[in-house]
Amino acid sequence: MKVLGIGDNVVDKYVHLRMMYPGGNALNFSVFAKKAGVDAAFIGVFGDDNEAQHVEHILRELEIDISRCRYHSGENGCARVTLEDGDRVFLGSNEGGVTRLHPLELSEEDKAYVGGFDLIHTGLYSHTGHLLPELETLGIPLSFDFSDDFVDAQVEKYIAYADFAFFSCSHMTDEETQNYIRSNRKKEGQILVATRGGDRSIAYDGTKFYFQMPDSVDAVDTMGAGDSYITAFLLSFLKNSNIQDAMAEGSRVAAQSCLVEGSFGYGVCY
Repeated sequence: MKVLGIGDNVVDKYVHLRMMYPGGNALNFSVFAKKAGVDAAFIGVFGDDNEAQHVEHILRELEIDISRCRYHSGENGCARVTLEDGDRVFLGSNEGGVTRLHPLELSEEDKAYVGGFDLIHTGLYSHTGHLLPELETLGIPLSFDFSDDFVDAQVEKYIAYADFAFFSCSHMTDEETQNYIRSNRKKEGQILVATRGGDRSIAYDGTKFYFQMPDSVDAVDTMGAGDSYITAFLLSFLKNSNIQDAMAEGSRVAAQSCLVEGSFGYGVCY
């Protein structure tokens, strides 16, 4: 199995600790997949500051293929965060830095490279929406994370390209969540999954709903928990095509990720 994250890479700066950790939805997917023993790669845009150097160094240390990444002068993606009782709280960001200013464009060589993977993952913060029509032509399953501040216009624009669509719906009731994901299923075979923090996650495959309570832990840091759930769900489903098992694995891995500071550790002072 070979999987690819395309899009955002950032550092999460913990202002109360003066520490920064690698992160970003697409990058986290690649890292969590690699840590699960899967061949993983990442395509994104790096700046030329210390933040970019730290992220790149960690990806090389983890032996994640970044050979198709781009480099531009400017700030790497960066977010400012703090913790409140183990729950991460965002304080602001540079909205992706060079990833936003220099959006990825795919060459024929890039598309040939991407064609060798079994799954692509990207998301709302990856600044890759313009690539979805091209990626669809490659015939590779595509996962898209709409995160927690999606709006209907964005969902309408991107959802039809996704074979797997993820939403963070802590702001919705159980019933609202079911209605929302059912109403947004746009094509045959599409699976929609909504995580809901401490409440049960919900998946829908066009025929039935599936439910999974989260595993309970004393969280150190919830940063990256959603990304770890997504990764574990996808890897499990690719192996056995069982939604319920994939949700259980997602909940297990997400709980374990909450025991690590930062999305997956590797913090340095800034």
